[in-house]
Amino acid sequence: VQLVDSGGGLVQPGGSLRLSCAASGRTFSSLAMGWFRQAPGKEREFVANISWRGSNTYYADSVKGRFTISRDNAKNTVYLQMNSLKPEDTAVYYCAADPRRSVVADEYGSWGQGTQVTVSS
Repeated sequence: VQLVDSGGGLVQPGGSLRLSCAASGRTFSSLAMGWFRQAPGKEREFVANISWRGSNTYYADSVKGRFTISRDNAKNTVYLQMNSLKPEDTAVYYCAADPRRSVVADEYGSWGQGTQVTVSS
């Protein structure tokens, strides 16, 4: 499956953004999806994941209550709604796909190209 991330940008602290990840291929609805992020000089870290049906989600403690992951299998798209953004959320955000839902980046087989999110006043 091929993934294309979009929706990043510059936003002020406290603002919101919605990231999208569009997938090509007929297997999207059978794949778990995840969002990860990587800030300059730091390792890629887990943000959120969602099961293939969308019934199960899991979040990193740092984003819980502020970010929401969702998917629309009819549109082959997964979303990350980000509210109450903080400067420490600044990073390149990547979506990833794999048959198994995981919090470990190395366990995902397909990745988007990334989209930059910058939170700054």
